[in-house]
Amino acid sequence: MSQTSIQLEQYPGISVLRLHSGDGTNRLTQTCVVSLTETVHGLKRDERALVIAGNSRFFSVGADLEEIAALKGPAAYQFSRLGQELMSAIEDFPAPVYAAISGYCMGGGLDLALSCHQRIASPNVIFGHRGAALGLITGWGGTQRLPRLIGRARALEMFVAAEKVGAAEALGMGLIDGIAEDPIAEAWRWIRGIR
Repeated sequence: MSQTSIQLEQYPGISVLRLHSGDGTNRLTQTCVVSLTETVHGLKRDERALVIAGNSRFFSVGADLEEIAALKGPAAYQFSRLGQELMSAIEDFPAPVYAAISGYCMGGGLDLALSCHQRIASPNVIFGHRGAALGLITGWGGTQRLPRLIGRARALEMFVAAEKVGAAEALGMGLIDGIAEDPIAEAWRWIRGIR
């Protein structure tokens, strides 16, 4: 398994957090979740808009399933709490937070995108909460945020059927706010008020 790291780029008025892993899948391991949480808390005082991105093939595939399988009761509960703390830190961030999403955005990666204030996706995006197919359900707030965004009935379809959703359908249901070939550049335009 390749560890996911965070690359922070800072510009006037804007910070860009990029998820990066050697295998490109950007798994949200315990180490990554703690690092992301600390970074987001540290950026709160800068008053810059925040863009969270992955790479062109994966925003994030979510939590590492091998790591989750190895967790026992209290440790699993703690990991769930860590993820919830991260999502709350993003949701409560004092400046606008944009998810710039390309490629696969699955499970905990979708939870991460849902915690952002706005979501811009590339045409090649694939969203899904595949946990039901594996006998899992998210513990990071996606079961609350997704229904508020797209409605309970549609969210249940995504969760229970482990359905995958592309860009056009995601835009139509209100899961994303826009589609762009370069979601990061589009987020910059939105931040600067150019739409």
